Amino acid sequence: MTVTLRFAPSPTGLLHVGNARIALINWLFVRASGGRFILRLDDTDRERSKPEFAEAIQRDLRWLGLAWDRLETQSSRLERYAAVAEALKASGRLYPCWETAEELDFKRKLQMARGRPPVYDRSALALSRDDRLKYEVEGRRPHWRFKLEHEEVRWDDCVRGASHYHGANLSDPVLIRGDGTFLYTLPSVVDDIDFGVTHVVRGEDHVTNTAPQIQLFQALGGTPPAFAHLPLLTGAGGEGLSKRLGSGSLGELRERGVEPMALCSLLARLGTSDAIVVSHSLDELAAGFAWDKFARGTPKFDPAELERLDARLLHTAGFDEVRDRLDLPEADEAFWLAIRANLTQLSDAAQWWAICRAELAPVIEDAGFTMAAAALLPPEPWDAGTWPAWTGAVGQATGRKGKALFHPLRLALTGRENGPELKTLLPLIGRVRAEARLSGQRA
Repeated sequence: MTVTLRFAPSPTGLLHVGNARIALINWLFVRASGGRFILRLDDTDRERSKPEFAEAIQRDLRWLGLAWDRLETQSSRLERYAAVAEALKASGRLYPCWETAEELDFKRKLQMARGRPPVYDRSALALSRDDRLKYEVEGRRPHWRFKLEHEEVRWDDCVRGASHYHGANLSDPVLIRGDGTFLYTLPSVVDDIDFGVTHVVRGEDHVTNTAPQIQLFQALGGTPPAFAHLPLLTGAGGEGLSKRLGSGSLGELRERGVEPMALCSLLARLGTSDAIVVSHSLDELAAGFAWDKFARGTPKFDPAELERLDARLLHTAGFDEVRDRLDLPEADEAFWLAIRANLTQLSDAAQWWAICRAELAPVIEDAGFTMAAAALLPPEPWDAGTWPAWTGAVGQATGRKGKALFHPLRLALTGRENGPELKTLLPLIGRVRAEARLSGQRA
């Protein structure tokens, strides 16, 4: 059996970090198991599903490195769902209900006032033919509910362990709205059967849906998949995340220059027993994947923690990891190793490339001192030993040391108060440019 998982977002908004965590954990389990990863766009909501959101979802997943083996859209499978619905109607497991939303709300409130759970009373099953005709004459259109078996449903959840619900304690779920459109449950189960999904990994807000879905799998002759329900990610203060508000959206993080592997390193380990440290590849994260590491507590997404990992990733990244994203065709490993420890985000590298290779207006504190230092510049080739040898000679000739020696040289050479070690930066600047800057010339 090939392990097959699906990430099934609805294209009704932008992906946020909570969605990304679910997608990532699906993907890592697939990679660890040698299985298949399906991206399924649950786009049956005609009013709120938008092509631009579908495109953004795919763009965000690519940015994270989460490639999929198959792409499916539910809007292309409506005939299949309709055929399944007709079969369920014929078998008596899907039945029409005529209550309005206001009538259902009144029933729920009445049940709760009497101390009873707000479970649908199946009164629609007792309607006569004349009752149904009366509703039709009134212009009502039925919604359709799946008739649950009143029996215990058990499953061994990969995160929550042994789990169970009794059908008698649950309302028969609505599968088809009054306007004939499908709700989430029927298309999802049909797709999982048709695509051979073996595991469903999702947020714990879907736990109560699981027992009805297992019964629907069985009613359709399918084998229920294994389930893993993860605690929902919250903000640092415990607030919920909303894709429609763009809270912590992946597009926003990408525009800020966040490194995707820094985000993956954080999301893969939040809520687990693993220490939150930076990883440089998804394969590294997949190699450490195990369900028994996940805890039941609520994981919190802290932007400060992401910022720390982002910096750590840049400061330890090899040149091969960033070469294609630097957008600096002439940059080499020596340049990257010289500047990486001073980067806040990858785009900052362009500023240091300009300092090393483009014209710069030097900042001169003491023209006499920097001119004297320029006269003592040794001939090239230069290496990491050039800076200490040269500054030693300058100090001996001028009597300067410490900040009085180094600070004016840094300002003249880079125009900055601080930055990478000049023993690695000076060979990149080169003698011609260094001499001109020390002499007060733009170079």
